[in-house]
Amino acid sequence: MTSEEERRKQHRHRHKQRVLRGIDDELATDFDAATHAVGSDRSNITRQLWEWFVGRPGAQLPERPAADEQTDAAT
Repeated sequence: MTSEEERRKQHRHRHKQRVLRGIDDELATDFDAATHAVGSDRSNITRQLWEWFVGRPGAQLPERPAADEQTDAAT
């Protein structure tokens, strides 16, 4: 039988998770659809935004989908 500590180690993420509070389900769904529309994912886009916001050298705002791509991806 697996000990509690071994089970926790098996389910640890590669990187420390950061939680954003106050994000409603509709916004999260729309954000996921927009990230998929540009061929990316939530973590990658969030990281790019943070790097741009703090002014890291070479950081750029991530590509943003056209309004019709966001609508199509959300449906």
